[in-house]
Amino acid sequence: MTALSKPQNSTVKVRRFSKAFVWAHAVNAISFFALYITALPMYTEFFDWLYPVLGGPEGARLLHRIFAVTFVLPTFIWVIFDFKGFKLWLKELVTWKKRDLQFFTEFVKELFGFNFKHVRQTFFNAGEKINSIIQIFTAILIIGSGVPMWFSEYFPKAVVQWGYLLHNVGFGLAIAVIVGHIYLSVVHKNSRPGYSGVVTGEVPAWWAKEHYADWYDEEVKKGNFPKLDDPTHTKKKKKGA
Repeated sequence: MTALSKPQNSTVKVRRFSKAFVWAHAVNAISFFALYITALPMYTEFFDWLYPVLGGPEGARLLHRIFAVTFVLPTFIWVIFDFKGFKLWLKELVTWKKRDLQFFTEFVKELFGFNFKHVRQTFFNAGEKINSIIQIFTAILIIGSGVPMWFSEYFPKAVVQWGYLLHNVGFGLAIAVIVGHIYLSVVHKNSRPGYSGVVTGEVPAWWAKEHYADWYDEEVKKGNFPKLDDPTHTKKKKKGA
């Protein structure tokens, strides 16, 4: 895969995500971390020092339930204000091709700093698809188990007990995914330029073309994105971070 010269195109930006997605992502992130913080003192005495900050056990429980409600809002925000983007996301999740499998081989090389090449991808790359699928699973697990915990008087005792267990499992998996997500978004050298996408909706054009070549080229054909010309095009592999 050819690589673009960053200095030549570093100031050109293109829109990757809609404002609706940016807001949905922000609400999701804030809600998740608020749920995590308010739950800590309820699970172990080690975090009892958080109770005064959260308004005591009752305050922590109330805040946890408030953020539990906001946690389910992002999907509705995205569907209502950017249904086209939401449909594209769903379509991408169920569309898998040979290049998606090739992506993981090169991604591992990139992750550990070896020479790698960019595999042409569409709007969401294979890694983002896997991340989305896992997040959907953990969200269903967390929300589904949280209902009998919240309204325990309406469920059999065994269901409530299973709810606590599955709730912990769901949050454990979600935390693991979030840690990896944050590392790639904020820390990793090659993927970090794309972080602006979830803040402003826009990303550097050179970065978008490198990481989502098929999507970028399609947008160029539609006249939505600029055609980036780079005289330094080469077929050499790019050095990883």
